[in-house]
Amino acid sequence: MKIVFATANAGKLREARGILGEGFEVVSPADLGHPEDIEETGKTLKANSLLKAKYIADNLGMDCFSDDSGLEVDVLGLQPGIMTARYAGVAHDSDANMSKLLREMDRRLFEASIAREFGLSTPYATRRARFRTVVTLILDGKTHFFEGVLEGKIGLVREGTGGFGYDPIFIPDRIPLCAAEEFMKGSSFTLTPDAEGLVPNVGQLTNAQLGDDVKNQISHRGKAMRQLVAYLKGTQAS
Repeated sequence: MKIVFATANAGKLREARGILGEGFEVVSPADLGHPEDIEETGKTLKANSLLKAKYIADNLGMDCFSDDSGLEVDVLGLQPGIMTARYAGVAHDSDANMSKLLREMDRRLFEASIAREFGLSTPYATRRARFRTVVTLILDGKTHFFEGVLEGKIGLVREGTGGFGYDPIFIPDRIPLCAAEEFMKGSSFTLTPDAEGLVPNVGQLTNAQLGDDVKNQISHRGKAMRQLVAYLKGTQAS
């Protein structure tokens, strides 16, 4: 099945192709001669995801899907949210985005600690965060939505060379047992996987350290994409 993924992000395209696997030819708008960025003017992830899918459906007349993903950091009031890719400016510079995020977190954590020293009541500042994604599918003119969330926290420094975006500073709460076992070699600890085969991320590994195949098993986009694949396969079988 040939389907258009409404993205100009090479990392997302690679990730989607890996998740959808055999039976799907995933092409980008650039592959079809439309390299221009689709402007994201929505106020929510769902609105932006729908906007991008509709652009492809309206202009290319092809079955397509799109996603909009955001990083929500608790201490920053769920920012950067819909501004995740443009947090440090319109250039979509991942390094600049991570630098700004770490600076903003340090500032908020410092302010909170000073407030507590003066006896001022302030919420305890954590590094809790999550990735959230909404995938929009337009198939035969009908629109469908799929959502995924990955819970975790923001690391203190960049770790790992894989992935893209904020992956070097995002530490997921739970990871596949195979990834944890590699870290636990020589240890006496025993990890019991849950129903999804996941265990606590005792090694505090970032998404960028997990590798694409492992990351795709747990990622917010992977969860939404697997729902998309299940739906597409269901329509093919019917």
